[in-house]
Amino acid sequence: MKLVRRVIVLLALSLTFGSSVHAAGYQSISHPVDLFEFDSVAQQKQAIHLAKTLRCPMCQNQNLIESNSAVAKDIRLRVFELVKAGKSDSEVKEYMVARYGEHVLYQPSFSMKNALLWGIPIALGLFMIGFSIGHIKRSIRGIH
Repeated sequence: MKLVRRVIVLLALSLTFGSSVHAAGYQSISHPVDLFEFDSVAQQKQAIHLAKTLRCPMCQNQNLIESNSAVAKDIRLRVFELVKAGKSDSEVKEYMVARYGEHVLYQPSFSMKNALLWGIPIALGLFMIGFSIGHIKRSIRGIH
């Protein structure tokens, strides 16, 4: 009786945990990006760093490493391929900008096209500093 109970418990445990281990192993095999092989560790570090600095065009503020979307996986694979082919960071970024636009960069370049995006926060900060100084001066005059 005890033997039958032990066999049933072991069978239930193996079915429960065995299927999840198999599914996890199958999932990692189905994504070639996760198994991408580089020629050197330096190349791998360069590619991963670069993929962290590029934004997924379909996701809300996620880089290519964090995102699990199909688009991010395709772009990440392309970044890895370009790095393995010997392309520099700037060449890979230029390729991505040409293909997906400057939105793909977390740190877009300064140009006349996006000057307002850079200038408005600076102008607003200067205005707030000037307003604060003026307010403090008026308060001091009111005290005397």
